[in-house]
Amino acid sequence: MLRTKHVLSSTHKAIFQKPRLLSTFPSNSHHVLNIHIHDTRLREALLHMALRGLDTNFQDYNTVLNECLRKRAIREGQRVHAHMIKTHYLPCVYLRTRLIVFYVKCDSLRDARHVFDVMPERNVVSWTAMISAYSQRGYASQALSLFVQMLRSGTEPNEFTFATVLTSCIGSSGFVLGRQIHSHIIKLNYEAHVYVGSSLLDMYAKDGKIHEARGIFQCLPERDVVSCTAIISGYAQLGLDEEALELFRRLQREGMQSNYVTYTSVLTALSGLAALDHGKQVHNHLLRSEVPSYVVLQNSLIDMYSKCGNLTYARRIFDTLHERTVISWNAMLVGYSKHGEGREVLELFNLMIDENKVKPDSVTVLAVLSGCSHGGLEDKGMDIFYDMTSGKISVQPDSKHYGCVVDMLGRAGRVEAAFEFVKKMPFEPSAAIWGCLLGACSVHSNLDIGEFVGHQLLQIEPENAGNYVILSNLYASAGRWEDVRSLRNLMLKKAVTKEPGRSWIELDQVLHTFHASDCSHPRREEVSAKVQELSARFKEAGYVPDLSCVLHDVDEEQKEKILLSHSEKLALTFGLIATPESVPIRVIKNLRICVDCHNFAKYTSKIYGREVSLRDKNRFHRIVGGKCSCGDYW
Repeated sequence: MLRTKHVLSSTHKAIFQKPRLLSTFPSNSHHVLNIHIHDTRLREALLHMALRGLDTNFQDYNTVLNECLRKRAIREGQRVHAHMIKTHYLPCVYLRTRLIVFYVKCDSLRDARHVFDVMPERNVVSWTAMISAYSQRGYASQALSLFVQMLRSGTEPNEFTFATVLTSCIGSSGFVLGRQIHSHIIKLNYEAHVYVGSSLLDMYAKDGKIHEARGIFQCLPERDVVSCTAIISGYAQLGLDEEALELFRRLQREGMQSNYVTYTSVLTALSGLAALDHGKQVHNHLLRSEVPSYVVLQNSLIDMYSKCGNLTYARRIFDTLHERTVISWNAMLVGYSKHGEGREVLELFNLMIDENKVKPDSVTVLAVLSGCSHGGLEDKGMDIFYDMTSGKISVQPDSKHYGCVVDMLGRAGRVEAAFEFVKKMPFEPSAAIWGCLLGACSVHSNLDIGEFVGHQLLQIEPENAGNYVILSNLYASAGRWEDVRSLRNLMLKKAVTKEPGRSWIELDQVLHTFHASDCSHPRREEVSAKVQELSARFKEAGYVPDLSCVLHDVDEEQKEKILLSHSEKLALTFGLIATPESVPIRVIKNLRICVDCHNFAKYTSKIYGREVSLRDKNRFHRIVGGKCSCGDYW
C-alpha cells in the first residue's frame, strides 16, 4: 500500500506527543507499550504492529484495529491511527471506514467525522456508517444533511442507508424529507425490503399516519420481528390500544416470534386498556419464556400493573429490580400519584434521594408534585417546588411544574392563590396552566375567575372542546343558561366536537364497552333495568342524585334519567351482575368520572360489599366499604 504525507489534525498531533508512537521504536519497542493493556490478543497485535514499523500492511492494521474495536480500546485505537499517519500509510476505503466505526463505537463522534471528511474516496458503506452514527445518537439534522450530500456526490444508497436515515425523519420538516426519501426508495425498488419497510412504517406511525404504516406493512413480502413490532408499537403509541392488541394476537397466530421490544409495546397497549387479566397472562408468558428480562421490560410491567390498578404487583417488581433507572423510579412514583397515594409518593421519593444512586429528573419531580396535589398535601408540594426554584433539587422547573402547582392550589380550594401564582410566573401561562385553573374554578364554583380564564382559553385554543364544556358547566351551575346556549352555538359555528364519553370493563379477557344512550351492547336492556333498580335501592340507603352533573336546561326528572344513562353506571352495573361476588369490579373511562357516578359507585361498594376500582383520564378511585381512596378530594 502506498505511503504519503498527511496533514495532521490537532487531535492527531496530540496523539504523537503523549504517548510516543510505537512505530518510532526499533525491536525494543515493547517497552513503550501501555502497561494497562491486559488483553493478551490486543497487546500482541499492537506489539506486532510496532515491530513491523514501516512494513505494517493492510492485514496487520485490520487485525489490530478489530481488536481495538472489540475491546472499545480508544487509546490503543488512536495509536493505530497515529501509526498510519506517522508512517505515511495511505489506508484503503475499507480501513478508513473501520476507523469511522471504531471511533463511533468509542463515542468519539468528532474523530469519526474527521476521518470521514479527509477520505479521498468514499463508498456507500462509508456514507452509511457516518449517517448511522448521527442517527443512533439523535443528531437527526446532521444525519439528514449528510444523506443529502451523499445523493449529490452521486453515491447510490443501499437498503441499509435507507433503513438508517429514515429513523432521523422526525418532526414536521423531517417527515416532509422522509416522504421524499420514500419516493426515492420506490424509484430504486427497495420498498419491499424488510429493513427498509420496517423503517418506513415506523416513520409513518410516529407521525400519526397509522393507515399509511399499515399499508406498507401489508405489502411487505416477508415480515420479521422488527417490522411486526414496529406496527404494533405504532398503534400503541397513538393510543389505538385495542387495534394494537388485536394485531398482536393475529400475528402470533401467524407464527410471529416476539422479542422484549414487542412485549414492551403490547404492555403499553394493555396499560391503556387497563386490561389486568391480559397483562397477567403476558407477564406469566414472559416468566416462562426465554425473553431476556431487560430493565425496559420490567419498567413496562411496573407501568402496566400501576395503570391496571394493582400497585401491589407493581411495587413487587420494582423492589426486585437488580438495576433501577430513573424511568423505574418514575413509573412507580407516577403509579402512586395516579392512585392518590400522596404519602407513599413522598416516602418513595425520599428513598430515592437517600439511596443517591439515580438523580431525579423533570418527570420525577412532576410525579411527586402531582402526588401531593391528588393527596391533599399542598404544603409538602410547595416545599418541593421551592426546593426546585432555590436549586436544592437540581431540576429546572418548567411550565409543567408550574401547572402542577396551580392544580395543587386549585384542588385545595385556594383558587385566588392559584390565580395570583399564575400572574407572577416568569413566563406567559400555557393553555395547560389556564386549563388547570379553569378546572379548579369549576369544582369550587368560582365564576368570576373562571369566566376570565375560560375566555383566555377560547382565544388560545379555539378548537379544544374541553374548554367550552368546562366553561359551559360553570355557567350551567350558576343557572346562566343563555351563556350556555351561546357557547354551544359557538362550538357549532367553529365545528368543535366533544369527545363522547365511554366506559369499559374486562370480563374473561373480553372488553365490554358502554356509551351513554347507546343500545349496542347485547345485554343493554338488562343493564338499564338493573341501574334503575339500584338507584331506587340506594335512595333508601341515603343516596341523592347530584343533578348538578347534568348540564341541560331540563326538569329534575329528566336530569335524573340522563344521570342513569352515564356510561360509568352502565359498565359498573354490568360488572355487578356479570362477575362473581369475590371479584373486584374494575371500570375504566376515557374522560373524567362525574361526582354522581362516583357516589353511585360508593353505594354499590357499601351495600353489595364489593371492591370497586374506577380509572378515569386523570386518576384512580379505589372504593372499599363505601370509602374511596381519594377521600372525596377532587
